[in-house]
Amino acid sequence: MPAIGVQLYTVRILLEKDFEGTLAALAAIGLREVEFAGYHGRPPEAVRDALARAGLTAPSAHVPLESVRDDLPRVLEAARVMGHRYLVVAWLPEPQRTLDGYRAAADLFNRVGQQVQAGGMQLAYHNHAFEFAARDGRLPYDILLERCDPRYVAFEMDLYWITRGGQDPLSYFARWPGRFPLVHVKDSSGPPDHRMSDVGAGRIPWNAIFARRQQAGIRHAFIEHDEPADPLASVRRSYEYLRRLEA
Repeated sequence: MPAIGVQLYTVRILLEKDFEGTLAALAAIGLREVEFAGYHGRPPEAVRDALARAGLTAPSAHVPLESVRDDLPRVLEAARVMGHRYLVVAWLPEPQRTLDGYRAAADLFNRVGQQVQAGGMQLAYHNHAFEFAARDGRLPYDILLERCDPRYVAFEMDLYWITRGGQDPLSYFARWPGRFPLVHVKDSSGPPDHRMSDVGAGRIPWNAIFARRQQAGIRHAFIEHDEPADPLASVRRSYEYLRRLEA
C-alpha cells in the first residue's frame, strides 16, 4: 500500500474548533500524513510546529489556481516552511471549463510547474467530475493529461469523482502509467445518487485499484469525505479498512 493520509477538508470543522487537538486525534488513529486545504488562518511556521508535536507530516497541500498564477513566490515559501513536496490545484472556475480553457490551464500548469520544480516540489492537478463531461467529443481530463508535461505536472486522481464522472480509473492507469502519485480515497454508493461513504462501505473496487498502484505511480493515498456525520469516526473506519487491505 502507499502511505495513507487524510485530506484535512474532512475534519475542517473540528480544526476550526481545536486545531492541535484534532491533529493529535488523527495521529491517535494511526495516521502519519495529512494534506492541507488552507492553514486555517495560521502562519506556516505555527502549522509546521503543530504538526511536529502531533507526529504528522504534510507532503501535499491544495492551493488555489489564482495563488499559483499570481502569487507563486509566497506559495513556494510557505510550502518550503511546511515541507510540502506537492502543490495541488484542485479547481478550475466554471467560465474556464471550455476545451480552449483546459488547454490554457495545461499551458499555465506547465509554466508554473517548472518554477515549482525549481523549488524542489511538484505541481499537481486534482479532478472533480466536471473534467469528464464530454465537450465536442473530448474529455477535458484527457486534454489535461495530453497537454501537461509529465516532467512538471502530476495528477491527484480523486477516485470518487472520476467514478461519479462515469470513467474507470483502471483504464486511466493503463493509458497514463506513472502519472498519479497522489489519490483521494473516498467511496460511492454508485448511481443514481452517488452518495459519499466511508472507504469500503461503497462500490468502488479498492482491491483492484491498489493492485495497480505501481502502474499508476501511487505514492500517497489521502482519505477524504466531504460531509461526514462524525468526521473522526469516518476517518477511523476508512483508515482501518485500508489497513486491512494491506494485510
